[in-house]
Amino acid sequence: MRKTKIVGTVGPASEDKATLRQIMLSGVNVIRNNYSHGDHEEHIKRFHLVHELNKELGTYVGTLMDTKGPEIRTHRFKNGQAYIHQGQTVLISMEQVLGDENKFSINYPNLFNDIEIGKTILIDDGYLALLVIDKNHETRELVTLAKNNHLVRDKRGVNVPNTILNMPFLSPQDIDDIKFACHHDYDYIAASFTRRKEDVYAIRELLKQEGKEYISIIAKIENQEGINNIDEIIDAADGIMVARGDLGVEVFAEDLPQMQKSMVHKCQQKGKLVIVATQMLESMQKNPRPTRAEVSDVANAVYDGTDATMLSGEMAQGNYPLESVEFMAKISEKAEMNVNHRRFADHALFEGDNLLDAISFAAVQAAMNYNVKTIIAYGYKATDNLSKYRSIAPIIGVVDSYHKATSLSLYYGVFPVTSIEELERKLKMFGVVKGDTILVVRKYHIEFINY
Repeated sequence: MRKTKIVGTVGPASEDKATLRQIMLSGVNVIRNNYSHGDHEEHIKRFHLVHELNKELGTYVGTLMDTKGPEIRTHRFKNGQAYIHQGQTVLISMEQVLGDENKFSINYPNLFNDIEIGKTILIDDGYLALLVIDKNHETRELVTLAKNNHLVRDKRGVNVPNTILNMPFLSPQDIDDIKFACHHDYDYIAASFTRRKEDVYAIRELLKQEGKEYISIIAKIENQEGINNIDEIIDAADGIMVARGDLGVEVFAEDLPQMQKSMVHKCQQKGKLVIVATQMLESMQKNPRPTRAEVSDVANAVYDGTDATMLSGEMAQGNYPLESVEFMAKISEKAEMNVNHRRFADHALFEGDNLLDAISFAAVQAAMNYNVKTIIAYGYKATDNLSKYRSIAPIIGVVDSYHKATSLSLYYGVFPVTSIEELERKLKMFGVVKGDTILVVRKYHIEFINY
């Protein structure tokens, strides 16, 4: 059975019931709704469909809302696009205009104050680089020099590496979206462009106001400021998403692999969730099979012990949404056969600081040393804690509600159930037969039993 979880983004290619049913049956564990696109009506329809299918299939697929976040985008262009040539001067206006090849505007007017002459502005995932050579204070326009050719379309993303932006973390739209997510009881909120611990605290306070403190916050690391403050962000959040899309634009590409490994390692040290995301099987938006490099990318994230890998455009708008999930599941399962669980167990990265942590560590060590077929954990907290130690034995988490079960959907090696009947079915699914050793964890108590 596969322990590394799969987060899949629902979109036009995967939102009909028949397709989503097959995707859930093929192994997706968490469905992501990207609030950068669509409206509440669209998102709630997809949200309800996940829960409808959970009840039909007997699954506990979780739900994650991904905020739009404090992102900068271009406004619109004449005819929807403009071709910018290398070496030409391009003006960036702080007041909204209909753009062309000589001038366009952005949705963050304060960039004029934040950015310094000599800095580079990246447009459309970095495919267009504009060097700031002057500022026109009278018209509040940035004067830039195009460093390459590129066709820019409407509402493209804007990145500003090595510049601290003073834009508010939570926009009115984000606040409205998070309240909407609270009302409908999402399991996870992914906070886009998290830059510092205060950003996490802002969402935490909003959840408290809505009476939904139990919703987990996953901080998305997408810029250099987030990297600089990674330790305090991990401490403040429930988990981290290594969001390699925008992050890969903001930092040198050659630094990204080590940054990814470092973030995964730091999350394990502190017992926090970690998701590796973006372009994992990117070519499968158009092709029925992944490239060899993509297969290795997914496998290496599994070898590092990430809780989950994520599919974005591959599942949301690609030509092969189901196949992308199937391939990610197969790659992860095969890679786990070569994961060194003893390294995780013998050199527990998460040391813990209480009795429950000590018991969880002892249980995982015992499972490793005494050929335990599976671990049964009673209660949400006991299950959550066991997952932190990357057990070689699968963990069946017995909880008392549907929502607690879906809230465990992201945790490494955890398979939630809500009844004794489900527990028995899960044991049979794992191949447990009479005489096999099972380890039972009840908060502060460990017990070996023969099935």
